Amino acid sequence: MDKVVVSLGGSVIVPDDDDDIFLKRFAEMVWSLCDRYQLYLVCGGGRIARYYIKVGRALGLQESDLDELGIMTTRINATLVARVLREKGIDKVPTDILEAHRMERKGKVVVMGGTVPGHTTDAVSAMLAKEVKAVRIVNGTSVDAVYTADPRKDPKAERLPRLTHQQLYELVNVGLHGAGPSNVFDRLGAQIARDNHIDIYIVDGRDLADMRAAIEGRPIKGTVVSD
Repeated sequence: MDKVVVSLGGSVIVPDDDDDIFLKRFAEMVWSLCDRYQLYLVCGGGRIARYYIKVGRALGLQESDLDELGIMTTRINATLVARVLREKGIDKVPTDILEAHRMERKGKVVVMGGTVPGHTTDAVSAMLAKEVKAVRIVNGTSVDAVYTADPRKDPKAERLPRLTHQQLYELVNVGLHGAGPSNVFDRLGAQIARDNHIDIYIVDGRDLADMRAAIEGRPIKGTVVSD
């Protein structure tokens, strides 16, 4: 049974846009796949985490404190997703990679959030994929593919349907790297995937047809990152 790690952005889980309807449909998709794939879900914090980080930073909190706020938010999101999966989800949300691996059960889905300050959930996804020897990482995000710039801000951004691991690493290895900033994929996660030859499928997280195709390793509308 192939193992697949799905990194689900907080902006996909709870953007305040029919979230309950989406999560029910997402759960139905997972239910239909988890007898053929050993699935791990890693949930991000999204705008809720960024809100707490923004307020905390304005109050003068340290970066490690801001990361802790973000981690707690990811675990709330993970708890929500695990509950929506009902009997197919494992109720307990693991707090580290090794615990997540130990909790693996055939036909059950392990759902987790962040782990320690300094590691985004993209990085956690890559670390988890390395630990469990996953065949690929599926990154469900708020954009539908990798672009040369943020397509919501730059109308000249070029869509990139396929990249090498090194190209992705070079693309994301710029800009801010403190608590809070959002990118199509985290640079540490990109580095881990590159060094361990783990394919990454980047899709619009609310496009469940494309996410299913990515989990199954079929052609997608998003971006495929491979050697």
